[in-house]
Amino acid sequence: MITVDVESPLQDDVRELIKELNATLLELTPPEFVFHMTAEQMAEPDTTVFIARDDGKAVACGALKRHADGIGEVKRMYTRPSHRGRKIGAMIVEQVVALARREGFKRLVLETGDRHPAAWTVYERAGFTRCGPVLDYPDSKWSVFYAKDLTPSGRRSP
Repeated sequence: MITVDVESPLQDDVRELIKELNATLLELTPPEFVFHMTAEQMAEPDTTVFIARDDGKAVACGALKRHADGIGEVKRMYTRPSHRGRKIGAMIVEQVVALARREGFKRLVLETGDRHPAAWTVYERAGFTRCGPVLDYPDSKWSVFYAKDLTPSGRRSP
């Protein structure tokens, strides 16, 4: 059974998951366009980390990073190859969106790679739409950006 909970990224098995995520990103994207966060950065108070476990084993992760002006960012999304296709990423995104709503965020944004179509599907099914560069990310052919409006009225945030 898959469970998703807020956990510390400073656990050994979560560090291993983050190491796999970083290696995967470096296989698909030039290093200068990979925007890693270390486990220590993920443990800072502005970030909440969600870990999916299967029978106690860490199999996926994702995080909410808080920015100014009511903007939240989906970060560090990864599912181990052995567990892909089971909608675990969708479960984590659902938790990130729910937390952002509870905390009163106006908008969620994210940057993902140009070679991650499975991730695009997860985000689009969760109501994210493609947009131009977000936050301080550079515009590049290696990046794809998404945003999701969280305002109660459904009106688009500026």
